[in-house]
Amino acid sequence: MYKKAIAPLRSLAVATALAVTSLSAMADYPDHPLRIIVPFAAGGATDVIARTVAQAMSARLGQSIVVENKAGANGNIGAVSAARSDPDGYTLLMATSSHAINASLYQKLNYSLTRDFVGLSNLASVPLLLVVNPSVPANSASELAAYAKAHAGRVNYASGGTGTASHLAGEQFSTLAGTKMTHVAYKGGAQALNDVMGGQVQIMFANLPEVLAQVQSGKLKALAVTGSKRHAALPDVPAFSETPFPGMTARSWFGLFAPAGTPPAAVEKLAQAIVQSVADPAVKERLKGLGADPVGDDQAAFQKYVNQEVARWAVLVRQSGATVD
Repeated sequence: MYKKAIAPLRSLAVATALAVTSLSAMADYPDHPLRIIVPFAAGGATDVIARTVAQAMSARLGQSIVVENKAGANGNIGAVSAARSDPDGYTLLMATSSHAINASLYQKLNYSLTRDFVGLSNLASVPLLLVVNPSVPANSASELAAYAKAHAGRVNYASGGTGTASHLAGEQFSTLAGTKMTHVAYKGGAQALNDVMGGQVQIMFANLPEVLAQVQSGKLKALAVTGSKRHAALPDVPAFSETPFPGMTARSWFGLFAPAGTPPAAVEKLAQAIVQSVADPAVKERLKGLGADPVGDDQAAFQKYVNQEVARWAVLVRQSGATVD
């Protein structure tokens, strides 16, 4: 009987020892460099925002943070790499609203943003800006809708690719305006913008930071910004809430995630470091200078937002009919 009783006691002792060891390891976390996988090319908005916040996080965590660009498949290659990494708190993913769209856009996806990751914090968000070539005879969203109706089938809009936020926003605007515009998909936002400025395509919904300089220089004409309020960078451009199309609320966001299964203590420490970093005045100023709105929300709020975004974009993807095998 004594021997029978010893086995569970030993098991309990082992479990306790492992728990203590785990807690001790987390107390020292992080004890070596971290990495953030940015699933897009270097130099873009996602990359710049990630590097800006990573630098501030590094000072708070006491470890260097390496930003690794793994571009391809609209952000999916880098996301899969992060999802398959060890959930030890040392590999993070910089995901965006594109990943929320991909959840319903792609028929075959080797990861789930809501199941394979835990959201840490939303670093920043940016509204979409409705811009047109200066030759387009419309100075407001209402005038553009009327122009599109009067020239049915002859008005086109550009996007950085099928299923992107710029594509889906264009489809949504067409629906709300009661007309049909022709979608012209490009292999990236830069090429699409060049053709809008060149007059080959007339319209585009673009992330505000990507077109701010062109609007300010007069190379593009801004008609409205998505959301309920005007943007500080373009105070004379009305928000869509001021137009007959208040349903145009889409925004692009940029958040950090950890692989599912990452120890709760590491998740909490990372989330706190992110929130503190985004709240840093220097970081805020840098983000605002990019045309982005700093967020830095807590983990629970961000995870709820991500779940809502995946569901909301699924509706727009379904309405657009867009799909990728």
